[in-house]
Amino acid sequence: MSAGPTVNHWSGLLRAAIGVIALLMALPAAAGQETLSGKHIVGYQGWFGCPRDPADFGWSHWFRGKPQTESLTVDLWPDLADFAPDELCPAGFTLKSGAPAFVFSSENAKTVRRHFGWMRTYGIDGAAVQRFVNQLGEPARLTRVDLVLRNIRTAAEAESRGFFIMYDITGVASDAFVQTIERDWRRLAADGLTASPAYMRHRGRPVVGLWGLGVGDRKATPAQAMELVRFFRDEAHVTLLGGVPAYWRTLGADSRKEPEWAAVYAAFDIISPWTVGRYATPALADNFAKNVLQPDIAEAKRRGQDYMPVVFPGFSWSNLRRGAAPANQIPRLCGAFYKRQIDNALRAGANMLYTAMFDELDEGTAIMKVTNAAEKMPASAVAPDADCQTANDLYLRLAGQAAQNLRKLEPAR
Repeated sequence: MSAGPTVNHWSGLLRAAIGVIALLMALPAAAGQETLSGKHIVGYQGWFGCPRDPADFGWSHWFRGKPQTESLTVDLWPDLADFAPDELCPAGFTLKSGAPAFVFSSENAKTVRRHFGWMRTYGIDGAAVQRFVNQLGEPARLTRVDLVLRNIRTAAEAESRGFFIMYDITGVASDAFVQTIERDWRRLAADGLTASPAYMRHRGRPVVGLWGLGVGDRKATPAQAMELVRFFRDEAHVTLLGGVPAYWRTLGADSRKEPEWAAVYAAFDIISPWTVGRYATPALADNFAKNVLQPDIAEAKRRGQDYMPVVFPGFSWSNLRRGAAPANQIPRLCGAFYKRQIDNALRAGANMLYTAMFDELDEGTAIMKVTNAAEKMPASAVAPDADCQTANDLYLRLAGQAAQNLRKLEPAR
């Protein structure tokens, strides 16, 4: 007959249990999807593609024509050190080091899972999935964006991150875009998209974003905007986020000037003004926070609206503009520019945050892992922090810290 477990046995089990608990406590908290309050969301384009993809639209958002360093359309170059061989698309030319150049595809489910895995590792809560309306009327492109959306849903569920749809009206050429959006949402909802445990909710309803309404150069009228608002409010019963101009409150600068837009902006449940490119230095970011951000938050609060400020790490689109714009047009300053905006937003009283963007390599706002070493990129690519040679995950770490600070500010539920 056994004498039973010894004292050493029990103490060993206790030490093991304490170790497991410590490990679990060190992991970023799983993102509960019942609210956006206390959350840090990143924009997710998901538009990169390779010729071997199922949709086969060629080198989508990588090159202009034949893949070569001279035809590159992105400024930032992804750091693919973590990627598996079956995630790599050979570009057919070499980097400065002489090593072969590879890129990735958003149609690869493993790659999208990797991106959401980074979000989990660094504590970023979820992603707003950019869904470009001008692609929804083309069957082949619709098939592709649906495939990427399935990848995102699967990845978000597996990594305990959140996601929601952000319709983007950039480039719409038809007055039928309202019907296109309504038809698309009805289909997605009928297919059970919002039944996903990862689909983000706020105020008790699924979140849907509309980006570009009222922005000066986007095609939309106040009447069309209100038609969409009524659809999502009265039929779809969602919490509606408006990706609006930076100067929505005054109808100034980047906003359309028709007075009817004021009623459109007032109809959103969440206001999220687009600030990319609206300031270019920490000092100008401070001025914006004082003169625009703080009064914005006060006005939104007075109206009973939530407010999600947009912050961005820097900006660079020299290759996309064929050299007509300077590289690192808005310098990142080794993270100082991004961090200043985050600090300003939190000090102003923001309780949710949107970073533009996770994977926007074209315009140089990506916070995903990119290379900063000249020898590891093509000759025409841009090092975002050439002055300080930062780690490839600096901006993921800063984004995660912002999420952690938001959670500290959010009252316990």
